[in-house]
Amino acid sequence: MKTALVTGVAGGIGLATAKKLLANGVAVVGMDVAPQMPCELEGEFTYFQGDLSKDESRKSYVNLAVEKYGKIDILVNVAGVAPKVRADILEMTEESYDFVMNINTKGTLFLTQLVANEMVKNNSGSIVNISSMSGYTSSVSRGEYCISKAGVTMITTLFADRLAEYGITVNEIRPGIIATGMTDKVKAKYDALIDGGLLPIKRWGQPEDIADAVWALCSGALPYVTGQSLDVDGGFHIRRL
Repeated sequence: MKTALVTGVAGGIGLATAKKLLANGVAVVGMDVAPQMPCELEGEFTYFQGDLSKDESRKSYVNLAVEKYGKIDILVNVAGVAPKVRADILEMTEESYDFVMNINTKGTLFLTQLVANEMVKNNSGSIVNISSMSGYTSSVSRGEYCISKAGVTMITTLFADRLAEYGITVNEIRPGIIATGMTDKVKAKYDALIDGGLLPIKRWGQPEDIADAVWALCSGALPYVTGQSLDVDGGFHIRRL
């Protein structure tokens, strides 16, 4: 049985990803800050409460998985936060920047480092990072989020380059407008944009759309693909006249 780590597992994309992996016979060790999972999951699932921005949480999380299953085959870095308050880039605070970067970028980087060193021992593995269309799209009211997700793209590139010799693939998925708790507050805005033709595929993305893409990248079906960014965004990335 393969073992996967999935961060941000208590809701949205992380929860959908865990369900997809479990449905395909993968044991999942999920991490989130919530005291407990909001629902029961079918399959071999273990929950770990932790803070991705903290070194001790990351190490304890990896140690739990290795002690229980002996190895880690898959890492899906989903956990991420938006700024607590949207502010113009001219007014963005250092506190907000640190809050977002410590989880989205630093946490992702150093958890990946820990897991990568475990995967190297077995000369195999698959890492999938969930970044965002915000990594290449300007949004001046949440610059720290855009910067954090652009950083995830480079994390993907660096680890793909470094780990290829060990048979470990590293790719990223760039979600578009996905119906999750993070987008609840701006639903009306995006409803209007989608109705107005922002996306060639005129609907909200669902967490399951991302989970399906994660499985495609970590199932072993694409062993010659690494360092790739997959846009799962309804065609948002297409430049149109």
